[in-house]
Amino acid sequence: MIRCRHHESDRNRSRSVKNGLLRSFGLCTLLNCSIAKSRRAVDSKENEVPEVTAHAEWSRDQWVGFADGLLEQALVHASAGGGRILLPGAEGGYGRAVDGLEGFARTFLLAGFRIAGARGVGVDHLVDAYSRGIATGVDPDAPDRWVRMEEHAQAKVEAASLALVLDMTRPWIWDRLDSLTRARLIAYLEPAVGDDTYPRTNWVWFRIVVETFLRSVGGRWSADDVSADLALHDSLVREDGWLADGPGRAYDHYVGWALHLFPVLWSRMQGADELAGGRTAADVARLDRYLADALALVGADGSPLLQGRSLIYRFAAAAPFWAGVIAEVPSHAPGLLRHAANAVVAHFAAHGAPGDDGLLSTGWHHPWGALAQSYSGPGSPYWAVKGLLGIALPADHPVWAAPSEPLPVERGDQLRAIAAPGWIVSGTHDDGIVRVVNHGTDKAEAGAVAVDSPLYARIGYSTATSPLLDARGWAEPLEQGVALVDVDGAATSRTGMDPAGAGIEADGRVGVAGSRWDAHWIEAAPTAHRHGEGLAGAARAAGRLVVHSLVRGAGEVRVAVVESLADGVLPDAVRLRIGGWPVAGDDVRTRVGAGAASASAAGRTSGLELLSDGAAHAEVVARDGASPLGPRVGVPVLTLPVVVGEPVVAYATLTGDVRGGAAGGARAAGEPAGSCAVVTAREGDDLRVTVTWPDGLVTDHRLTDSGRAARPARYPRNPGEHRGADAKEHHA
Repeated sequence: MIRCRHHESDRNRSRSVKNGLLRSFGLCTLLNCSIAKSRRAVDSKENEVPEVTAHAEWSRDQWVGFADGLLEQALVHASAGGGRILLPGAEGGYGRAVDGLEGFARTFLLAGFRIAGARGVGVDHLVDAYSRGIATGVDPDAPDRWVRMEEHAQAKVEAASLALVLDMTRPWIWDRLDSLTRARLIAYLEPAVGDDTYPRTNWVWFRIVVETFLRSVGGRWSADDVSADLALHDSLVREDGWLADGPGRAYDHYVGWALHLFPVLWSRMQGADELAGGRTAADVARLDRYLADALALVGADGSPLLQGRSLIYRFAAAAPFWAGVIAEVPSHAPGLLRHAANAVVAHFAAHGAPGDDGLLSTGWHHPWGALAQSYSGPGSPYWAVKGLLGIALPADHPVWAAPSEPLPVERGDQLRAIAAPGWIVSGTHDDGIVRVVNHGTDKAEAGAVAVDSPLYARIGYSTATSPLLDARGWAEPLEQGVALVDVDGAATSRTGMDPAGAGIEADGRVGVAGSRWDAHWIEAAPTAHRHGEGLAGAARAAGRLVVHSLVRGAGEVRVAVVESLADGVLPDAVRLRIGGWPVAGDDVRTRVGAGAASASAAGRTSGLELLSDGAAHAEVVARDGASPLGPRVGVPVLTLPVVVGEPVVAYATLTGDVRGGAAGGARAAGEPAGSCAVVTAREGDDLRVTVTWPDGLVTDHRLTDSGRAARPARYPRNPGEHRGADAKEHHA
């Protein structure tokens, strides 16, 4: 059993926790912190650790040490009976009892990986602690019992983690539980059977996993439930291995850490092969294809894309890479997948997660409560441990000896189109940033009317920037947007857009995407529950907009057209506003000139320049407390008069402070990427756009008023894309 050190002072415990984490992890310099430096001065010579960078490859022992540190400090906060783990922090939206269940179930995931990977050897303390907690959790008279599914729906989520790990650790935990505890545990899980109130999202897997476990231990289960849930999962399947997290256009990290992860783990549960009906090959083929995109979405510094809800789960973004290893996908080498997972987890370890107390906070790199959804509690961030799934693979698994292979952006510049979410992905090797230009995701259905969610509906997301996530960011679209602004400063939203598709043109050198929407001003209604979607409210029609994006390297040529204004909206009463990338840091440096503005912070520079004729008011809008990446944010913005039917062209860039780049000219530190020139011309119903890029390349593009390229609807395949996975998926 874990020994808890409640008698230590908070200060001494914090210091000993950090030192203990570093010692067990064996990567002092990885964290690049003052404690690591001080330890080198006092540690004996034989305990010194070689200098490594935040991108060093971890050994399996280091992965295990990292996991052990998280478990040790979490268990310090176990309740008297061990049934709840109540971590420090503000009470979650569902109350302390749910917080305690989350803390137990989510750390139990990590304990399960650890026990399974060790084959039960040397982990008796974990087996004992969690077995004791299970017995308490299902005891109806225990003061720290678990919240039941009938009492709160969140228990349905956590029950899946419990069932998954009970199956994974069956010889060491389930098989050793006394008969009363087993009976109570079965009774705790059985309310899932026949319960049709599960949301039609990734939650589908919570019931599948629970009922599969129940079936294996003689509990009540329903073949109809499992069949219906698998069919629902299949209804969420989209192009090229992607899945939507629900009926709308909800594309985010849940695709990887839930909708692809669960099928792989479920297929290995006892009896799952009898329920799968031969579907596993198709599930693996979809995962294989999805990973081609997922690998391209990781920055060279290991940062995942800051897009979508539940970002407090941090390095759970590494989970689909481990799923690929476990499933033995054919198109991606184990060393590449391990390196990708390593990069993601190491990114957070190097930037303060876990913190000095050894715990995962509600935040990104550091605590930042505004990143949480309304339901998040202090135990919620521990879904991050999915990213440590690799430790479930024993030391003799081939993945640990496989040679490391670089991420796509580490190999060179990347440009690809992802059809399902309507994304153009551009990664630049020189600064390691991956950018997404979004013309298909808004966490809504076509024609919906709502305020744009900053997590889903912005035109751009990246591995180096965060959307504005303060109260104003949820109510007033600004960064990475095109909007009509009225005399009071209210901006329109584009949620419910009509996507035009995303593809690659100019012999693989330019990404093209577009969308069209009925813009609305929305007076957002106050709400206590925010699950990532945009806020609803009273709407007022503003007009019809169409936007095209031409993407190359660090830059996006953004072509915006106000097609029409709504009845009663006069051109003189509105302005067209274009927002650029938001950069955050302790200090933001700005430059403003005629028709151009830029902001620099923390080694990132955002530039925005008007390329079309006419005058624009250029500025950098500053916000405080709006980003998890820094206390101050700067957003370059252009504001122009509205001329219905006339294209307005701007060039938006996001760069790191480096010199040179494959798609841009040399630039000094803090300078935006080089400019480009654009010529537009009407050709009937089409808009011809000719771009001279910063390096002199000239490309020509013909677009229709609807935003669609004037050519066949199916864009060319991404250049050099692996075709085998696609073919296998279709065959399956």
